[in-house]
Amino acid sequence: MTEVPDSEEQIEIADALREAAAFRLTGRATINDIARIAKVSKKTVSRVINESPLVKPRTRHLVKTIIAELGFTPDPQARALALRRSFLVGLVYDNPSPQYVVNMQRGILDGLEDTDFQLVLRPVNRADANYWERLRQFILHHKPFGLILPPSVSEDEDLANMLREHGVDYVRIASVELDTPARMIRTHDAEGAAQAARHLCSLGHVDIAHIQGPETFRSAHERRSGFVRGLAEAGRKLPAHMIVEAGYTFDSGLQAMDRLIHAKRRPTAVFAGNDEMATGAYVAVRKAGLRIPEDISIVGFDDTPIAGRLWPALTTVRLPIREMGGAAARLLLDQARGLEPTEFISFSPEIVVRESTAPPPAGG
Repeated sequence: MTEVPDSEEQIEIADALREAAAFRLTGRATINDIARIAKVSKKTVSRVINESPLVKPRTRHLVKTIIAELGFTPDPQARALALRRSFLVGLVYDNPSPQYVVNMQRGILDGLEDTDFQLVLRPVNRADANYWERLRQFILHHKPFGLILPPSVSEDEDLANMLREHGVDYVRIASVELDTPARMIRTHDAEGAAQAARHLCSLGHVDIAHIQGPETFRSAHERRSGFVRGLAEAGRKLPAHMIVEAGYTFDSGLQAMDRLIHAKRRPTAVFAGNDEMATGAYVAVRKAGLRIPEDISIVGFDDTPIAGRLWPALTTVRLPIREMGGAAARLLLDQARGLEPTEFISFSPEIVVRESTAPPPAGG
């Protein structure tokens, strides 16, 4: 509920509005003019503009009223100079799945809507010998307001330390708790993978394989461990020969599935660590003259748009990537306002059952 100003505050606002209306006829207002009319310091006006929590509600209301009356629009470049950093929010990623990046980007843009902040993309390759220096130069040159770090960049502790040293705010997105609640979004990848295992077991599958993501990604480990846990609940195991490492890409998923199809004992169900690899698995199955799900059931992870467009539609674990991006952007803005959440923001995945899974073939 909005508080009704007391009579003294109403008089103060009325006097300020009369002076602001008279000034408006003489020219374009500056931050100094707003400070003079409000009878506060320039620093206080700047704090109101930058949504600082260090301003009393009554003063904030007065300054915002004067700003609205004067039609004052802060200059983003001037604000950047005052803050000694830009209004750029960087998405730094080494995720090989383009759909993941697109969904994350859309979510961040949702979170930055109606602000002065702009999104800049910075793809990196953590395997590159120059990865660290290039990223450091990016930070020094652009002086970003903050960075959003999805997996696997989020898992780089040295990077987080460097950002703190340079005074750059950041938000990490990861499947486990790596930082304080103000600096990270947590996903529960292991639980989502366990749901995939439970689903396949409930259909009666015994010969179940896993196409996992790269060993360098913590998410790949979390999804494999969760899948193993879900199988164990039903008394099933995941033998080493039923695990094939791939690269979270279409091509690597195709190659991994091809290996599984031509193994001594072909699986009747496969859990792919992301939808990109699951899509590659579809092609491998079709090339082998097999059917989905009659011969092989396939489950993915992420629930990217491609999952619903495949034929048959892909059963997958939904991770709300766009919503995660929006939450990360808002958490970054909260840091600038001095807000410190005490609990982690987290997103729980859930399995979306479609047509790519069915009971195993007779005798399978």
